[in-house]
Amino acid sequence: MNEKKYNCPVEAALSQLGGKYKAIILYYLMTESVLRFSQLQRHIPRATAKMLTQQLRELEGDGLIHRTVYPVVPPKTEYTLTDRGESLRPIIMAICNWGREYMAGTF
Repeated sequence: MNEKKYNCPVEAALSQLGGKYKAIILYYLMTESVLRFSQLQRHIPRATAKMLTQQLRELEGDGLIHRTVYPVVPPKTEYTLTDRGESLRPIIMAICNWGREYMAGTF
């Protein structure tokens, strides 16, 4: 987890959610519970595989998601929210609702 010192709680919180696709990844995990990498790619088609991998690693490193690798061929990896990630549900869903209300027509 991040041990950096911040100037205020908002800066600290946004350090966990900042990043091109982190909030979007969290949103899809909140709505679908368990997702594989390929499913996330379909949900976020603008994200390159490299960028999506980077964002997933950062979310995992921050303790917001859990990655489970199954020892099968072909390899199977699933992503789920941790309790810490789940604690962001009210915030992510509030952002979602705000977007529906004030950004309708842009998606």
